Amino acid sequence: MTRICELTGKKPLKGHKVSHANNKTKRRFLPGIKKVSFKSDLLKKKINLNVSNSALRTVDYKGGIDKFLKIAKSYRLSKKAKKFKKEILTK
Repeated sequence: MTRICELTGKKPLKGHKVSHANNKTKRRFLPGIKKVSFKSDLLKKKINLNVSNSALRTVDYKGGIDKFLKIAKSYRLSKKAKKFKKEILTK
């Protein structure tokens, strides 16, 4: 499973782990990614996506996956999410 959110495009960040003696070693800051299945009311089927925790909260706040995909910017979405957005906008 890749560590990229399919709705927001969040990726791992790079940085340093800093010890008490100020020694720096490279590390990665991974986003919290989950496999989630959303129920689409317009498409009448389940949508399975890899989503970050913050995107999951945003989908709930917006009122569901259908409303979120309608207003989401296409350049942030994955190919799979773009396909679902196109289906939703045609209905």
